[in-house]
Amino acid sequence: MLTIKILGSGCANCKRLEQIVRKIVEEMSIEAEVIKVMEYPDIMAYGITSTPGLVINEKVMSFGRIPTPAEVTIWVANALQTA
Repeated sequence: MLTIKILGSGCANCKRLEQIVRKIVEEMSIEAEVIKVMEYPDIMAYGITSTPGLVINEKVMSFGRIPTPAEVTIWVANALQTA
């Protein structure tokens, strides 16, 4: 099972990223825990400088932008292969 974290305060971009992630997890029919990380110290622990951030299995995949659904799909597929 994958662990996917959305890092952000709950802004519109963070919510959009969460929607993209949840849709991809559903479309791929995979088991994944999607966690929202909203506390500033917890976000900073990943070393990102701007939100939203996307972490898959404790690896920072992107931050400061909303990745495309295609990018997220590739990252999730790659994480499944290495899990």
